[in-house]
Amino acid sequence: MKAIIVDITRCNGCFNCQIACKDEHVDNDWAPYAKPQPDTGQFWMHVANVERGQYPKVKIAYIPKLCMQCQDPSCLKVARGGAVYRREDGIVIIDPEKSKGQKQIVEACPYGCIYWNEELDIPQKCTFCAHLLDQGWEKPRCVEACPTDALIFGEYDELKDFIMDKKAEVMQPEFGLKPSVYYIGLPKRFVAGTVLFGDKDECAENVSVTLIGQGTEQTIKTNNYGDFEFEGLEPEQEFSVKIEHPGYAPKVFNVQTKGDVYLGEIILT
Repeated sequence: MKAIIVDITRCNGCFNCQIACKDEHVDNDWAPYAKPQPDTGQFWMHVANVERGQYPKVKIAYIPKLCMQCQDPSCLKVARGGAVYRREDGIVIIDPEKSKGQKQIVEACPYGCIYWNEELDIPQKCTFCAHLLDQGWEKPRCVEACPTDALIFGEYDELKDFIMDKKAEVMQPEFGLKPSVYYIGLPKRFVAGTVLFGDKDECAENVSVTLIGQGTEQTIKTNNYGDFEFEGLEPEQEFSVKIEHPGYAPKVFNVQTKGDVYLGEIILT
């Protein structure tokens, strides 16, 4: 089964993958795999910019998103007359002839990765460049074009140890569709702040900050700017943040990760 690993921690938002997809599929008829992708309105590989946090602690994550090539695809279930099929290698194909007029195929995808071509009256999506793989190519165009190796393509059996080691996860597992696209570093929640020594009016370096919650406890030190950050926290959870340094009164904050949390400037006295 073919699979792709998307390492968000390595993606720098260059959009090479998105451009390569356009280059391969716009104005090119690869039937029976796919009809040409329109110039505008469709992104079979789409790099989303996700802003996180609040001023002055703002972060941006670049998240490449494509057809998840689900093992239990919802689009296949609603298609009529064999308009959608899953190949032996796990790639899900929408037949450009049999799928005419079947707009329900677009609506069935909870990831929003299937598009409607008004001119051709068909649903369309990423094919993992199956037409190239069947010609002997080792990887799709998007993966080939990535300069930071943020996209990794191969057989699942060969990638599964890496997936386990990196704790890669699928996007929105609650859908239960068993995607074949795995993500490293999917944005969750962070708790951050900046610590200052009140009597010195300077950044508080090397201060101990402990986060307690989710059944765990972890302690880090502030950097030379007095900043600290706990990343990868689950949403809708309650945490306690304790800040301690010899000679100063400790401070404790209770936070909820309904969103990313920036505690602002924390002055130790």
